[in-house]
Amino acid sequence: MVQITQKSGAFAWRSFISRGALIGETALLIYLALVILLVHLLTGANYGFFRDELYYIDAGQHLAFGYVEFPPLIAWLAALIHSIFGNILLAYHILPAIAGALLILLTGLIARELGGGGLAQCLAALASAVAGVFLAADSVFSMDSFDELWWALAVLLLILIIKRGQPRLWLLFGLIIGLGLFTKLTILGLVGALIVGLLLTPERKCLWNRWILLGGIIAFAFLLPYILWNVVNGWPTLEFWSTYSSGHTNPTDAPGFFYQQIVGMNPLTLPLWIIGLLTYFFDRRLRAYRVLGWAFAILYVLFTLGHAKVYFLAPAYPMLFAAGALTCERFLHKRRWHWPQAAYMALLVLVGIVLAPIAMPILPPASYGQIMSFAGGNAGIKVEQRATSTLPQQLADRFGWDSMTATVAQVFHQLPANEQAQACILTENYGEAGAIDLYGPAYHLPHAISGHNTYYLWGPGNCTGAVIITIGYPQNVLQTAFASVTQAGLITCQYCMPEENNLPVYVCLHLKSSIQVIWPTIKHYT
Repeated sequence: MVQITQKSGAFAWRSFISRGALIGETALLIYLALVILLVHLLTGANYGFFRDELYYIDAGQHLAFGYVEFPPLIAWLAALIHSIFGNILLAYHILPAIAGALLILLTGLIARELGGGGLAQCLAALASAVAGVFLAADSVFSMDSFDELWWALAVLLLILIIKRGQPRLWLLFGLIIGLGLFTKLTILGLVGALIVGLLLTPERKCLWNRWILLGGIIAFAFLLPYILWNVVNGWPTLEFWSTYSSGHTNPTDAPGFFYQQIVGMNPLTLPLWIIGLLTYFFDRRLRAYRVLGWAFAILYVLFTLGHAKVYFLAPAYPMLFAAGALTCERFLHKRRWHWPQAAYMALLVLVGIVLAPIAMPILPPASYGQIMSFAGGNAGIKVEQRATSTLPQQLADRFGWDSMTATVAQVFHQLPANEQAQACILTENYGEAGAIDLYGPAYHLPHAISGHNTYYLWGPGNCTGAVIITIGYPQNVLQTAFASVTQAGLITCQYCMPEENNLPVYVCLHLKSSIQVIWPTIKHYT
């Protein structure tokens, strides 16, 4: 009996493996996703909090249904993480790392639903795994990693709706879009592009049913609280976006935008996504999914003309990777060529390894500066039009916040006791304000106030303006509002963004007007 049981167990184990549970197509996708997840978790506690993370953590302490430039999900998640783990850096990086791993898996599944075999699925997933933009986004607690996930899920569901003719899936599609709208408004671009793409193809028939209407109602239900929040607060989000394209942080020309797409998505993926785009338009076997080709083309034009940040288009690439990988698989299998696919995938991995330290906090800053000094620290990747030094912006913005707070604390504690009791800390931007609020309690500092984005709406609080410590404002501007402006400190940092280095800290006394009168003049939505 024992012998029979052992044989049966061995047979079951071999059967388990033969069915692909451990070495099948899905398993390979999962393994690849887990590798990237592990890399993010191993490096997630390196460096420090990113500028935007400081803002989101502070937003989590001001829970609402909206904020000037983003819907509430990221703030709600920040509040949840803070309530469970406190301010542990790695804890904030777990969810984006998981989202990034799921994006890799979904890219492979999109390729599968398009008709791709194991090679196509692995190649598509690998392309997403080694894209520099995804590596960077998924190493930071921000909206972007979740936004990419919702886009991929929406695309996969649309493929299933077309492929299986199951209109009830529009309900799930609406749920995913709703979550996307609760995360970041750029998914509205995807929705609009998909609708136009469907109208331009025979698959427009998918639009004429009650299920898509119900799905739209579900999606709108997620957006409605943000709309109502804007109504109550005077439509700050519209004000923010109305000046967005003229902002100094955005790319300014079409060639630059295209170049950054190539660099940001990993230069070696360029043939794959170009082939993928052409496949949607010219491969008859995928003509049912031509809507995806139209959607990408529409989004590319809109984001280029709107001077969007280069990473706004990134969530649209997995659907191109999937189609491009499918075409490559068919081409190579037809000719029984095996070495090109292995060589290409090996090169993708190699370039991905090279790009990873540029996008993620892997190398010690000093080592990074030595290795990347030939490119001024950017290695060709420029997320925003802001000056950088040793490190690119996506890494440099993780440095200097704790030392900045320590300098401000030194200035604060040098004040006479009566001035300390009245002192406020006014910062020029949300990164500085978030840093003061995160690190300041250890120094017994008051909360920061700022006119930047949602901090403006939170107002000056109990600040009377009698004594204000300022960060980031030039002295000549301060002298127009205060009778006394004295430099009391200097903020320095080695690896931070240049705009945060050598910043004077001023103590301002005798406000010439009331704080209520001055407050509207410092508002800036950027």
